[in-house]
Amino acid sequence: MSSSATMMADYQVEAYNTAKDSENKIHDDTVARKYGFSGGLVPGVDVYAYMTHPAVQRWGRDWLERGTGDCRLIKPVYEGATATISVQPIEDEAEAMAITVKSAGQICATGTARLPGAAPKAPDLADFPLTALPDNRPPASPAALPIGAMLGTYSKLCEAEAEAAYQADVREDLPLYAAESLIHPGHLLRFGNWAVTQNVVLGPWIHVSSSVQHFATAHHGEELSIRARITNNFERKGHLFVELDAVVLAQGSRLLARMDHTAIYQPRQVQA
Repeated sequence: MSSSATMMADYQVEAYNTAKDSENKIHDDTVARKYGFSGGLVPGVDVYAYMTHPAVQRWGRDWLERGTGDCRLIKPVYEGATATISVQPIEDEAEAMAITVKSAGQICATGTARLPGAAPKAPDLADFPLTALPDNRPPASPAALPIGAMLGTYSKLCEAEAEAAYQADVREDLPLYAAESLIHPGHLLRFGNWAVTQNVVLGPWIHVSSSVQHFATAHHGEELSIRARITNNFERKGHLFVELDAVVLAQGSRLLARMDHTAIYQPRQVQA
């Protein structure tokens, strides 16, 4: 890795829990404590948003148009705590960085960001057909989330005011976003969560990991949508997991990103 990447300073964020009032009560202090946490969890998609900062700082719009990012969420980040995002070189890779998030003396997340030399091959959108959302969401279960099924397509208009509020919430201060009216990559990853929550009714649940390949930038005023296929549904250590392969589109046709998204949709404590 080049010396400029090696010498990137740590990036610090005063974490903010954007989901206190969401349907997912793992972000509520009282409920989260029942699950053994110190308080409501800062959403994993927002921790990923923190992790994208050094990638965009280094590579700018190029990373938003063809870069890759991934995260593995290990420990919670809590509101008001300082999250420190550190970057290290990846041996024998010129345009790559390993990213670590630490808070309260613990490693909370790890991941990587890379900038390929050429644009990646786009997936065939015919493999991700437009699918109707359910009229009534069923409770989340293996039967409601079968392997191979397409989830209903969720769409949302991303307006400038809401995007500015989002970027303030995730403490993003890079001027590129406002200067070019860009939607933040962390906002794109939120669609991975919405693909699940708009199709089934969940109790408290936990985002575990994601990997993202970017293809193009999104802009204020565009309608973004996600088409997701369930690639796995399994039990591990009493937790029930779901994995998605999904594409995020602008205006229903322009490919923005492809993501693999994994969540514990039913923690073992719910079943106890």
